[in-house]
Amino acid sequence: MAKAAEPEKVGFFQRLRQIGMVFSFTAKRDKLFVPLVAVAVVVPLAAVGVLIALGFSWIYLALGVLVALLATLIVLNFRSNKAMMTEAEGQPGAAAQIVETMRGDWRVTPAIASTTQFDFVHLVIGRPGVILLAEGNPSRIRGMLGQEKRRLSKVIGSTDLHDFVIGNEEGQIPIAKLRTTLMKLPRTITGKEVNALETRLKALSARPQMPRGAIPKNMRPQNMPRGGRTR
Repeated sequence: MAKAAEPEKVGFFQRLRQIGMVFSFTAKRDKLFVPLVAVAVVVPLAAVGVLIALGFSWIYLALGVLVALLATLIVLNFRSNKAMMTEAEGQPGAAAQIVETMRGDWRVTPAIASTTQFDFVHLVIGRPGVILLAEGNPSRIRGMLGQEKRRLSKVIGSTDLHDFVIGNEEGQIPIAKLRTTLMKLPRTITGKEVNALETRLKALSARPQMPRGAIPKNMRPQNMPRGGRTR
């Protein structure tokens, strides 16, 4: 049996390149980012300069540089997340992409239901249970959500089922608050139950469904009337 491929390790210089790309991305979209980085660098170094002027050891210079680097990374983390959320606003499928990058065990199936008008319902399985995320026109996705809730309720048993509509109107969740909202949900099932739940839902998705509407002529049994109903 072949072994699963191990994830490729990211080298030091590749990691630096990634940080540089995130830095550039954030600086272009967040006017406060560069000033905040400047403060994060200047304040620790200025404090070290004062200590050295007062006669303390030069070893504090290395400490000041480390603190400045740490403060810069903290600013980069918070402001880049905000910039990415702003960029994702209104983008089709953004909710599923955001959950896929969250820390923790989140099993995401994008677009289990969709329309040609870019309305989506995404399925998420995690420790809080089953979560449905809807994006698009409220008048269309409400019906899609109801249909998916009825379909999933047949196999999830007593597992909690949450549903959220992404948007900025009343009763909806802004995309910027999606991570916080999901992380605050109570953990009601174990990791093993998550695995079992995912298996059942995959089987449900793989189950063939009868097409809606009139049955095509070449698929009708003999003696069946055109309306598709038996006598």
